[in-house]
Amino acid sequence: MDVVVAGSHGLVGSALVADLVERGHGVRRLVRRGAEADNGSAAGATPAGDDAAVRQVPWDPRTGELDPAALEGAGAVVNLAGAGIGDHRWTPAYKQKLLGSRTTTTSLLARTIARLDGPPVLVNASAVGAYGDRGDELLTEASERGDDFLAHLVKAWENATAPAAEAGARVVWLRSGIVLAPSGGALGRMLPLLRLGVGGPLGSGRQWWSWITLADEVAAVRHVIDANVRGPVNAVAPEPTTNRELTRALARALSRPAGLAVPRFALRIALGQLADDLIASQRVVPAVLNRTGFTWTHADPEAAARWVAGRPATGA
Repeated sequence: MDVVVAGSHGLVGSALVADLVERGHGVRRLVRRGAEADNGSAAGATPAGDDAAVRQVPWDPRTGELDPAALEGAGAVVNLAGAGIGDHRWTPAYKQKLLGSRTTTTSLLARTIARLDGPPVLVNASAVGAYGDRGDELLTEASERGDDFLAHLVKAWENATAPAAEAGARVVWLRSGIVLAPSGGALGRMLPLLRLGVGGPLGSGRQWWSWITLADEVAAVRHVIDANVRGPVNAVAPEPTTNRELTRALARALSRPAGLAVPRFALRIALGQLADDLIASQRVVPAVLNRTGFTWTHADPEAAARWVAGRPATGA
């Protein structure tokens, strides 16, 4: 199968491309105009690097440029494009960038898919931020949306897929939790502190964090490409965990203490409104993945923490 990937150079995208190639799939990376020169490739489905299984196809979401031929014959389109939630303070300008970088790319892909005969499945990145700050409430794909900035961002992001769905494409909104990885991602700032023994819970630490390891996130993308599902799918581990519990599991795996909590006011000073997302409580469970037989590699926080720390699994 050929899989088209937008946002292929981020944390999840890079891991997904490598995984697909290892499994014998062809990959078409959508590359913005001007980026081809940066990696030495010419425009127009050109092999990326030395791997002929990965090909680069130019597009430009800002101008609406995407040749439908770039998607023809593909079995799936995976859209991971969007500015990083934690890359910048949430100024009004950056909040607009977060929204625009998602809706513009998603809308272009959805409109292009709608023009194809036999449209491919569209797996569109989304987030558990759809549910807002919900305390101890157990949340499934059927739960109501929240009413904060991220919830409204996710709604607009998911709504941008409408042209593809209306044209008969199967559309999946992969609502991911916090993606745990040995480097980068949500733990990019937290892990170095934990390795030094000076990290700790954020705020009270009692907020629920719904998380998934990078390995399971990639597997979830593959799963929903093949499974007969559509609409929202929560890409989270089956055991939501409080921030305090997850932090302590990571510290144990790193053989470090984790007693220095970071107070809410300090998070606010350092991160602005982004701090509200880190201390929001979202107790999300993966009802659709459970129902469709998905198998986790890291189902509990201890297994995830050991993987992140580079330690062998228990019993290995």
